[in-house]
Amino acid sequence: MSFPLLTATAALPALGAVATAAVPAARRTAAKWLALLVSLATLALAVTTLVRFDPGGDRYQLTESHPWIAAFGVRYELGVDGIAVALLALTALLIPFVILAGWHDADPLETGSKRWRPTQGFFALILAVEAMVIISFEATDVFLFYIFFEAMLIPMYFLIGGFGDRAHEHGDEAAATQRSYAAVKFLLYNLVGGLIMLAAVIGLYVVAGNFSLAEIAQARANGSLHMATNTERWLFLGFFFAFAVKAPLWPLHTWLPNAMGEATAPVAVLITAVVDKVGTFAMLRFCLQLFPEASKWATPVILVLALISIIYGALLAVGQRDIKRLVAYASISHFGFIILGIFAMTSQGQSGATLYMVNHGISTAALMLVAGFLISRRGSRLIADYGGVQKVAPVLAGTFLIGGLATLSLPGLAPFVSEFLVLVGTFSRYPAIGIIATFGIVLAALYTLVLYQRTMTGPVKPEVATMPDLRPRELLVVAPLIVLLIFLGVYPKPVTDIVNPSVKQTLSDVHKKDPKPSVEAAK
Repeated sequence: MSFPLLTATAALPALGAVATAAVPAARRTAAKWLALLVSLATLALAVTTLVRFDPGGDRYQLTESHPWIAAFGVRYELGVDGIAVALLALTALLIPFVILAGWHDADPLETGSKRWRPTQGFFALILAVEAMVIISFEATDVFLFYIFFEAMLIPMYFLIGGFGDRAHEHGDEAAATQRSYAAVKFLLYNLVGGLIMLAAVIGLYVVAGNFSLAEIAQARANGSLHMATNTERWLFLGFFFAFAVKAPLWPLHTWLPNAMGEATAPVAVLITAVVDKVGTFAMLRFCLQLFPEASKWATPVILVLALISIIYGALLAVGQRDIKRLVAYASISHFGFIILGIFAMTSQGQSGATLYMVNHGISTAALMLVAGFLISRRGSRLIADYGGVQKVAPVLAGTFLIGGLATLSLPGLAPFVSEFLVLVGTFSRYPAIGIIATFGIVLAALYTLVLYQRTMTGPVKPEVATMPDLRPRELLVVAPLIVLLIFLGVYPKPVTDIVNPSVKQTLSDVHKKDPKPSVEAAK
């Protein structure tokens, strides 16, 4: 029996979470190092998975299948396609940086204070989220996916509600109330989406008789499983609603600014760069593959919602006074681009959407983590409280600028390629929507450059005059992300070679082909 690589990749952070939580309270530093070492070992397994994956091979590779709840047709089935393996690698890559960036975020508030924070719990929860996200990318049994899709809400709830910005922790009951509100809102929104999806999962079992993604898709393709039109549409809507909440898509997005605003910067990265990717990934894996006709039926409405997300998120980012909420609304706009690419139903659009998931994870992590370092120095999230930072902390300002330029998709940085592909793929089938979506780029340039101008340039404010530059640990967090943004901006081929075969198979599932060019060749 071959080594169960996919199980090991998900089980290692899960076991690491238990071990980290069990470290004695007096050994906080040991708990941190244990969590970091576990995350690095998980990254090594993810890289092994990436290396062993053959883009030209079977659709699902490194598969595992074992009986689980036989009476209900539930199996422990795992497998990765090109899209899943790319996002699995992204998740494993970001977690060590999240842990390093949050190294002191769960330390005691004051020396000798009776108030304490469960340091071990903080890092254990991060590893638990990593394990659940990874197995969500690997699961090819619908019920197995659903369990971990919902289960990841529990550690995320405690990370948002239990660990907030240290600047607001010193007896500020109002800040604690806001943090609790953000955590509860995050949980309720996603629970409602999950409950609706549960009804759809049960409905799918009633129709198909099992939960195996591969078997259901094969039965649909060869005609042995037929769904009535209305049944397929209702099931699609049940799945899509849950994924749209997680993504998040307008108008189901309102939990994200609260959650990212009240969470620590590393937890905010965990939310938008890791957890939210499960929503857009699941649209490709489950919505399009299980319900191809319903996906095409819903496409016009979804494209309009994605377009609203792009413009709405960007407009609200322009008007933000809070740095973290600005990044949150920018992410809503970016997720609009991802969903637009998925439902444009073109190879360029879906390839760009998948690449965008990877690139957005890296660029948002870089920008948000540097913003977190900035906020921890000044003790404020308000843009107006900064000014002239580049004169006293030039390295911090420089990395902040690169992260911001990646957010606005500057040519030469990774997000540009993915955004360009999404727009090209959308324009080839829906030119009007493609043209309007382009205005999101203009607005992104506005909110990013205004943010940099107001915080980093101009006269040095007295409160930032003694601000230290990035420390070695912080540079270790940011520098690799900046290198990746530049490398993938210049040479995205390693990622596109992995995801493109899976994108073609997804298009085949929905019986779509790229539209032919409408411009006649010049005589």
